[in-house]
Amino acid sequence: MTVRAGREFLAIPGPTTMPDAVLQAMHRPAIDIYSREMLELTESLLRDISGLFATKGKSYIYIANGHGAWEAALSNVLSRGDKVLVLESGRFAIGWGNAAALMGAEVEVLKGDWRRAVRPHEVEERLRRDTEHKIKAVVVVQIDTASGVQNDIEAIGKAIKAAGHPALYMVDTVASLGCMPFEMDKWGIDVAMCGSQKGLMTPPGLGFVAASARAQEVHKKANMSTPYWSWSEREGTENYRKYAGTAPVHLLFALRKAIDMLHEEGLEHAFRRHALLGEATRRAVGAWTEGQVLGFNVAEPHERSNTVTTVTMSTGFDPAVLQRYCKEKCGVVLGTGIGDLSGQAFRIAHMGHVNAPMLLGTLGVIEVGLNALKIPHGKGGLEAAVSYLGEQVAV
Repeated sequence: MTVRAGREFLAIPGPTTMPDAVLQAMHRPAIDIYSREMLELTESLLRDISGLFATKGKSYIYIANGHGAWEAALSNVLSRGDKVLVLESGRFAIGWGNAAALMGAEVEVLKGDWRRAVRPHEVEERLRRDTEHKIKAVVVVQIDTASGVQNDIEAIGKAIKAAGHPALYMVDTVASLGCMPFEMDKWGIDVAMCGSQKGLMTPPGLGFVAASARAQEVHKKANMSTPYWSWSEREGTENYRKYAGTAPVHLLFALRKAIDMLHEEGLEHAFRRHALLGEATRRAVGAWTEGQVLGFNVAEPHERSNTVTTVTMSTGFDPAVLQRYCKEKCGVVLGTGIGDLSGQAFRIAHMGHVNAPMLLGTLGVIEVGLNALKIPHGKGGLEAAVSYLGEQVAV
């Protein structure tokens, strides 16, 4: 017996559930990729992507997922043998560093852990010791979707500046762009990248990179660049060069609609929505932790992200059993623990196309699963989330 009907709801960190309007935007014929309509679509998207990154610098669209955007960011500003400092706070900065190593860079990890954000003072201290300026780039994620950590990107930027170090500052915003503030120019970021399938509410397959004027200058001397990823190859009057070939027209239709929806809501309102839903989730999980089986992966409350909450389960309890129940009985798909948290955690995504009914339904299903599977937990998690939203959302 189940209580599910219709399509599954994806409470996973990506690909997230997409708005019907975004899906419908793709249900139309392709257009002439050399037409004025295509040129105007490209120009509008590049302009708006730069706006989302909050930069006056150039942005680029790639037919790629986030891993492709990692490679695009690295290859355009690094030369083989350059040293990269990776700031650990979970899985994904490490993954970006692994990509750099495979591409020929020397990689050093500033050791962190999966339960805490990057400490800016440690970044400053390490850069001060690099008196020969061998480190050419510092890479970090704003939100790590494996650990659920949110890093203070502005504070890290200030630490790099305080150290007086010339390294490029590079930031992964895959799990944060469109969901929380990001100020590329104001925070001194040189290169930022993102993917389409999370906060931007678009199917997987598009990657984005934004580059500061300083990064553009470094690019002129970098030797990792290849024809597909190269910023230089994407310049020129021919519109197809913006995509290194045939444009992904239907994904672009979807992206145009998704960004339009963000603009209609207003970015500040979108940020507030994510903050409210993130805290509502934390209120529910906080109540459940009183059973001493469930716990927050991120130790410090202010370092927990507004887009994904990683929930640990103590030894003797398998999160996969709860995930299976939620999916098969109720039609809600939770994120699994990955990397160091494999088999030890599940993840609740609250990013992109998500609202109060969607989130409260997810939290309610988890509570049903905890009860059905007799997993010890504090009572009243859903009630705590409802009470919080009732207090915060004005009439």
